[in-house]
Amino acid sequence: MTDVVIIGGGIVGLATALQVKQQRPGLKVILIEKEPDVARHQTGHNSGVIHSGLYYKPGSLKATNCIRGYKMLIDFCDAENIPYDLCGKIVVATKQEELPQLETLYQRGLLNGLGGLKKLSLAEMREIEPHVTGVAGMFVPQTGIIDYKQVSDKYAQKFQSLGGEIHLNERVEQITPGTSLSIVVTNKDRYETKLVVNCAGLYSDKMAQLTQPGGVDVRIVPFRGEYFKIKPQKEYLVKNLIYPVPDPNFPFLGVHFTRMVHGGVEAGPNAVLAFQREGYKKSDINLKELFETLAWPGFQKVAAKYWETGLGEMYRSFSKSAFTKALQALIPEVQESDLEPGGAGVRAQACDRTGGLLDDFAILETDKAINVVNAPSPAATSSLSIGKTVSEKVMIRF
Repeated sequence: MTDVVIIGGGIVGLATALQVKQQRPGLKVILIEKEPDVARHQTGHNSGVIHSGLYYKPGSLKATNCIRGYKMLIDFCDAENIPYDLCGKIVVATKQEELPQLETLYQRGLLNGLGGLKKLSLAEMREIEPHVTGVAGMFVPQTGIIDYKQVSDKYAQKFQSLGGEIHLNERVEQITPGTSLSIVVTNKDRYETKLVVNCAGLYSDKMAQLTQPGGVDVRIVPFRGEYFKIKPQKEYLVKNLIYPVPDPNFPFLGVHFTRMVHGGVEAGPNAVLAFQREGYKKSDINLKELFETLAWPGFQKVAAKYWETGLGEMYRSFSKSAFTKALQALIPEVQESDLEPGGAGVRAQACDRTGGLLDDFAILETDKAINVVNAPSPAATSSLSIGKTVSEKVMIRF
């Protein structure tokens, strides 16, 4: 018999596993991951940004966990000699009508406790990023870059050193909640456990449905973010990180420039509907998963509301020149010939039945399960804090 079964070996599942074992070493904890290695999906396709907590509504789970998680992450990396660079970033208003939203972000950052925020004129922006353009900006010193796969591997190592078990290449197929124990059936084994913790990312809604016979009223809608790389001879155009003012109605930050911790500069991402949950390429299509997305009433409402934005994102996905034009709003010198194909990630975005794209982290609980059903960005930055939040909910049960 097992005390806790954790489903999902991404950075949130691993951080949760580590926090549970650190708080209660005597508990038997097993983490189950369907891939041959940890951090294969959202974590492994992450752009590697350490987020400051600037964007999130004060008091929200995203704000509180990002700000606490930021400090926990830095302390962890310092203790474990994991390299990172707190290089800071600038957020740029490229036109006059974006100035009110830039001011809102500035005030939100102050409310979230960010010190050192600085409003910038174009001349001041160019002291930091010489090739940028815009009408005004803001410097955020807390933002940094890191390799989250390296962080995840260290979480896994420390969890196992405390006696935790990680079972790879194992897929959960059924969960049967009982009166005192739940039965978790995989393609390899069968586990009796007192508690299931679901950190399954892109399949978190599927796992939640198995733990709650009545089902859950959210679905994961997968959005693919596609990147280009700046060719090495043009990397001088970007010193660190350059972001636009985001659309407050859309849960994505817009195309931006990111220097990577191991070298190179990424440009992107856009945000297009993925035709399967782990659809990293345009050609990746799972008809069953695509139909489930299209049939979900919440997604239909999202599509009706954001069709114009969605078409623009899709156009950029297929048109390199349109992608380049979006980047030129920040750095006019960037040319289509400066870009080469980069990677892609898929964001697990929870969508409720009414068409709400959940803006905050979301955790659903039953007697026998804790389901993390919405943990997109900044979940990697926030991972140790989310893990602590979930582990505290675990401790109540024991």
